[in-house]
Amino acid sequence: MSSKTKKEARGALDKFKYEVANEIGVPLKDGYNGDLTSYQNGSVGGYMVKKMIEAQEREMSGK
Repeated sequence: MSSKTKKEARGALDKFKYEVANEIGVPLKDGYNGDLTSYQNGSVGGYMVKKMIEAQEREMSGK
């Protein structure tokens, strides 16, 4: 994977992370987020995984 591709993937995941955080009401911001609980941070990561799995399942089923 090229450096440019890695940067693009990282940017896409960061954008997705902020979209998910906003969707579930976690006040994620650029920079320091040490004021968030591990539950809040885990919720963002868990929901990201859930949405990625759902998208892949849709793609595999042809929908």
